[in-house]
Amino acid sequence: MAEPAGKRLKSSLPLCRAHRSSGGSRARHNLQAAVEEALCGVSSLLWDGAYRLKALASVFERDDVALPWVASFFHQEALKQEEEAEAMMGYLAERGGNFCNKDIQKPGCEVVLAVLPALELLMLQLKEEADVLVALSQLARHHGDPHTASFVKSHFLSPRTDRLKLIGDLLTSARRLGCTNDQTAGGFGEYMLNELQDELTR
Repeated sequence: MAEPAGKRLKSSLPLCRAHRSSGGSRARHNLQAAVEEALCGVSSLLWDGAYRLKALASVFERDDVALPWVASFFHQEALKQEEEAEAMMGYLAERGGNFCNKDIQKPGCEVVLAVLPALELLMLQLKEEADVLVALSQLARHHGDPHTASFVKSHFLSPRTDRLKLIGDLLTSARRLGCTNDQTAGGFGEYMLNELQDELTR
């Protein structure tokens, strides 16, 4: 049974406005319409983030930038993001919900040509996603769905703590090595950070 729109908890979750609820699914159990729509919207947000990270990786593969280990790091982060998006979609399907595909938008990071702003962009993205995941967990609890709240916490929020710590460490290292926000100059600091392979690939 569809949930009345008036009962939805106000939040900043990226909802899927064109969402088609799976009210008739035999697998559906205790999945409120608001939670289903939010799961669909967050899945799309995670896919957008993966696409943005792939775009950042491609920047550092260019011959005029040539930082292969930095590129590899962003590819790894994109892969983690894709795995999260697939896990969210899989969970939605297990609960009897629908995922609505949407058009892929430009990642909006075409002008990022230096390591420091790329890492800052990644840090901002992870923090924004963490806030959205917290809101999703709260929404699920508000609608009497502790299973979704627990799933979000264990599979998405907890792993993000380690990722945020790693990005914070890399940002500190980048600043110590003299990396700047200069989009064109580059420098020895970026070269040295690229050579810190253990830090970039752990």
